[in-house]
Amino acid sequence: MGLTKTEIFTCEQNKLALMLKAMAHPARIAILQHIINANACICGDLVDELGLAQATISQHLKELKNAGLIQGTIEGASVCYCIEPAAWQLLNTELSKFFGSYSDPKGCC
Repeated sequence: MGLTKTEIFTCEQNKLALMLKAMAHPARIAILQHIINANACICGDLVDELGLAQATISQHLKELKNAGLIQGTIEGASVCYCIEPAAWQLLNTELSKFFGSYSDPKGCC
């Protein structure tokens, strides 16, 4: 399998692809939705909320954190997670530009 040539793409394109790849799983979407709806840091109650094993949730949280979409802080024996505001704003801005750049060419295809 060939390697992707990320160096030929802009920093913004690479960052957006990384974030979207991390989000491209229904469990991760559910985790993000739960964190957003809670409007607070989430500490360990995702297992009860989502019905997934702790190890599975931990792996999904790791992917979201590695993509920069969430941040975590250690509180006692648990790690609490919340949305990373700067990354969320970047994602919002880039997706808005991306979707906003299209205009129907009327009669094309």
